[in-house]
Amino acid sequence: MRFKIDENLHDDVAALFVAAGHDAHTVYDEGLRGQADHTIAERCRDEDRVLVTLDLDFADIRTYPPANQAGMIVLRVGIQHRWHILRVLAPIITLLEKEPVTRRLWIASEKGVRIRQ
Repeated sequence: MRFKIDENLHDDVAALFVAAGHDAHTVYDEGLRGQADHTIAERCRDEDRVLVTLDLDFADIRTYPPANQAGMIVLRVGIQHRWHILRVLAPIITLLEKEPVTRRLWIASEKGVRIRQ
């Protein structure tokens, strides 16, 4: 699966996805740092990449309908330290093997994942 890691997440997030056998690029590495949300969403859609982000604006299905996106994983966590985010993402990596993320919005927290189609 193909992912784009938003600039608000550490490079270790991309490494976690790559270690699990996925293709992961970062917004920073692609020179998209500081770009508007709609530009990031459009680039993800054009490249067929699932966006992984802490930006709750991407959870607004009126602005970013899941059916019009490659997929999004929005992290809604209480602690934004790198180690905590990696711990929240670990079960999500496993869930990707069983549950499609394409054209869906996943909202992930310490309590689990809510999926919107």
